[in-house]
Amino acid sequence: MTDNLIGSSLQTAELTPRNKPVTQANWVSVVFIAIALVFLAFILYIPAINVFYQAFSKGFEPFLHNLSEPNFQSAVRMTLGLAAIAVPLNTIFGLCAAWALANKRFRGRTLLLSIIDLPFAISPVVAGLMIMLLYGRQGWFGEWLSEHNIKIVFAFPAMMLATAFVSMPFVAREVIPVLEEEGVEQEEAAYTLGATPWQTFWRITVPNIRWGLLYGVLLTNARAMGEFGAVSVVSGNVTGQTQSLPLFVEEAYKNYDTEAAYSAAVLLALLAVVTLVLKEILERRTGGHLKKSH
Repeated sequence: MTDNLIGSSLQTAELTPRNKPVTQANWVSVVFIAIALVFLAFILYIPAINVFYQAFSKGFEPFLHNLSEPNFQSAVRMTLGLAAIAVPLNTIFGLCAAWALANKRFRGRTLLLSIIDLPFAISPVVAGLMIMLLYGRQGWFGEWLSEHNIKIVFAFPAMMLATAFVSMPFVAREVIPVLEEEGVEQEEAAYTLGATPWQTFWRITVPNIRWGLLYGVLLTNARAMGEFGAVSVVSGNVTGQTQSLPLFVEEAYKNYDTEAAYSAAVLLALLAVVTLVLKEILERRTGGHLKKSH
């Protein structure tokens, strides 16, 4: 009799109070997911679909024709050139900065970390303005540059500096957590066995950080190719000369050449898709370690 009373009371407790929080939690999850999907639909999915629709609305042939235009090809070459210089520079800088910050404790370390993160906080337009104030005609070095007939602003060098600045933090920020997680035990063991610092770096450090390094390089390349704000300030946006692919999109759209603008936008969107695919491959390849490091 006592056992039956206990069993009935337990069943009653399970039917009423315990199911209620679970049901409420399920409803809350559904509402939150719905809000996120609606937000993404209006902010990301619908605009992205519209770009592809506008680019191919008149068929594939006009799209290919736009890709063969000289101004478009010049913008592509400019974008590839900027990335080809900015990415290796930031890779070298990121490796050096990450190694120093992860393995050494020194006064001013926190300040240096904050400086590396500066491009995340500063508007790209402000970054372009800083370059103008340094290398422009009225800038700090403007008079000396003019005397030596060196052109920085409204030319490729200023565009490269702006691109390198905005894409600077990614390699360092991806490699630092990996180095901190790995520690210095393997490097110290290599030193005790007679390895030189250079041999230790290439045979111990680089293999340990290779996936984080590749992830950082990938993000740096995507940021470099898609930069608009800083480059638009320092380039002058001269068609066929100082115009990158994002600037070409804006110029073509302003001139009502919407087909060319959407065709260029498709290439930039495809770059973003490739970046996301490679990012997912790297995260699976590392077993989620990249996600944990973030």
